[in-house]
Amino acid sequence: MKKLLLVGMLFPLLTQAQWNVNLFGGFSNYVGDMQHRPYTTKEANGSFGAGLQYDLTGHFSILSNLTYGKVSASDAQDNKSTNRARNLSFETKITEWNLLLEYNLLDLSQHRFTPYAFAGIAVYHFDPYAFDSTGRKVYLHILSTEGEGLPQYPNRKPYSLTQFAIPVGGGFKFRISDRVTLAYEIGLRKLFTDHLDDVSNSYINQATLLADRGPEAVEMAYRGGELHNGAPYPQEGAFRGNAKHKDWYYMSGLRVTIALPSGLPIPRRHNGVIDCPKKVY
Repeated sequence: MKKLLLVGMLFPLLTQAQWNVNLFGGFSNYVGDMQHRPYTTKEANGSFGAGLQYDLTGHFSILSNLTYGKVSASDAQDNKSTNRARNLSFETKITEWNLLLEYNLLDLSQHRFTPYAFAGIAVYHFDPYAFDSTGRKVYLHILSTEGEGLPQYPNRKPYSLTQFAIPVGGGFKFRISDRVTLAYEIGLRKLFTDHLDDVSNSYINQATLLADRGPEAVEMAYRGGELHNGAPYPQEGAFRGNAKHKDWYYMSGLRVTIALPSGLPIPRRHNGVIDCPKKVY
């Protein structure tokens, strides 16, 4: 009986609510130890996603999206000579699922244009890699380039490749028709790790890294030796990354929202009065 009652309560919500499909396409980038600019398209990569949106009111909506992107950076593109001498680089693919609450400043049933903002929670997966001097792809997490998981560095724990993030952002929407809306948005992801790029702390002892993880780990921990007149591997404790500032990634681009048929006409307001056309059978 309780299940029937619950279904009876949810049935009007599921059948009469306005559901929408969201399609996203744009680019992704990050801010961290190899990319210091707060927002740039330099070294940007493509991203895309899709999801569902439920309109609570003309101003508030709940969204859930699955998004895929890639971020990358290279010291060779950095303006700082010390970073160029470090000669590190990385790439990582990011798969994200999020749940968002969105607020439209203006009701699109009364206006064709509105600014909007959103915030929520996300779960994402990443796995940083780089290409060695022969062009071979090397995943960095397992190499413990900064001593993560090594007994000689008990305070440096291995970082998880699947983590939570806090997405926040906003943009502008334009209603093309009763059922189609086009938006441009920027979405930032506040992370709780500084290892998105596998760079966070100081260099560890070269001999220790060699003994525990092998020559490949030493090669990928410091790439300055590959440069002409490059310096040798730094001393233990020398600066490699700044652990005080967590990494971010962001996605920016166009979102198309398409209203799904609900069996009910979409009401539009004229001069504050709701115009509800008769249902067509």
